[in-house]
Amino acid sequence: MNKFERQSRQSADAQTLPDDIAEELSRLPTEVLSVDDAPSIAPPAPLTSDEVRTIVISLMLTMFLAALDQTIVATALPTIGRQFNDVSNLSWVITAYLLASTAVAPVFGTLSDIYGRRVMIIISLSLFVAGSVLCAVAPNMPMLILARGLQGLGGGGIMPVVQTVISDVVSPRERGQYQAYFSSVWMVGGILGPVIGGVFAEHLHWSMIFWINLPLAAAAIAMLLPKMKKIPVFHRKRKVDWLGGVLLMASAVVFMLVLTWGGTRYPWLSPTVLSMVGGAVALAVTFVWHARRADEPFLPLPLLGGKVAPFALTAGGCGLGAITGLTVQLPLYYEAVYHLSASEAGLALIPLAAVSTCGAAIAGRTMARAKHYKRVAIIGTSWAAICALGLTLTTLPLWGLLTLMAAFALGLGTTFPVCVVSLQNSVARPQVGTITGAMNFFRSLMSSFTVAAFAAILLIALGADVPLAGEHHAVGAVNAIPADDMRHAFRYVFGAATALMTTAALCLIAMEERPLAGPSTTQPVEMAE
Repeated sequence: MNKFERQSRQSADAQTLPDDIAEELSRLPTEVLSVDDAPSIAPPAPLTSDEVRTIVISLMLTMFLAALDQTIVATALPTIGRQFNDVSNLSWVITAYLLASTAVAPVFGTLSDIYGRRVMIIISLSLFVAGSVLCAVAPNMPMLILARGLQGLGGGGIMPVVQTVISDVVSPRERGQYQAYFSSVWMVGGILGPVIGGVFAEHLHWSMIFWINLPLAAAAIAMLLPKMKKIPVFHRKRKVDWLGGVLLMASAVVFMLVLTWGGTRYPWLSPTVLSMVGGAVALAVTFVWHARRADEPFLPLPLLGGKVAPFALTAGGCGLGAITGLTVQLPLYYEAVYHLSASEAGLALIPLAAVSTCGAAIAGRTMARAKHYKRVAIIGTSWAAICALGLTLTTLPLWGLLTLMAAFALGLGTTFPVCVVSLQNSVARPQVGTITGAMNFFRSLMSSFTVAAFAAILLIALGADVPLAGEHHAVGAVNAIPADDMRHAFRYVFGAATALMTTAALCLIAMEERPLAGPSTTQPVEMAE
């Protein structure tokens, strides 16, 4: 077939695409998408509401696995340490999973654009299940840590692939509503995880926190795979830039180790930490240098530029960083200032998690109906910044603090659907997985950075070496801190949260608001009948 015949054939194929996809392809910049990048297979007939419902429920169950595993292990750590008679390496049970899941997020996102969603969801779930089994039967701490790393490889792949599949079956205008459903999954996982982990460790056996993943994963696969054949195909086979992927993962792992060890195992200005920072920067610079010269780079740098991606990535990262940092450090504040027990401090975090889901739901419904959909997120992030600023200016009774934190979370929650959908709406369909994986990657880095930054702020303000969070949390040390000193220190933390939400609001204002394909009004699929 000569060049003219091939172009004519491609033009005819493009005309068979649905109106929303044809409109999307027509407005994409030529440097990001060429004619050859158009989907080679036209989408099949639209999915029915029952099929969409089944797919969404199975994806929610799949994501619940990843959400639950991030919190269920923490409360079982003391029991695990006693059985293996190894407390010094307990932190690696969490760290190994975090390092692996962060590093592979962009890998799975990109590979789903090359080999398809079905293959990558099977691989990620298989790695997760295999890691869970090895964790459950681990005979010692080193084997448990290695198995957690394998489990993290699967968990890190679940997130971007699930979000990419949603983009394949739901139009951008409708997609924000479904993002709220997945926010609720993270809320439920965050609340149930510590409770289930504690019950299993105390009344059954700690290995049950890993065995429970098997029936959940089997149910998710049984529901999802039969429907995957009907999902539109948008991936495009191309050469995989493995060198670029390795460089990106290596820089992420070293940077995460800096954030994990800095200020705890090693002083921030120690030669070890400084050399690791230099190594992370060198790897990142090498990755950028390679990406600029590769014919088909692992993560095309133009995707991260433009008038949407950098602002959406920054706003989403600031939002997730703020809520993650506060979730980790607020129990310390509740215990020292309001003299709550550890369990009561955990319950006091529920408004922060639950109300943020309400904010995401409000933003999702607004996106389905409003032309200027980003306004709800601008208002929400501005409101969250005002609430955080209020926490820096006054000391409230517990009920007042919880009310203001709920108001803060309501505004913050509006950020996530707008940022996710705006990012996916800004690229070609064959690149949605890549940008979604990059989004999860940068959000994880931002969350880790914020947790470390908030801890450093507290240590500087308190002027003492105090165990602040995680498995090293020391109740006696917390109770020894005067309440007034803790109030003063946390004003800087709330100030940092104010800065993050202000940055998010400014980024959303600067972000280009591109039209969303799909119906102007929609009736969302009911998740239960």
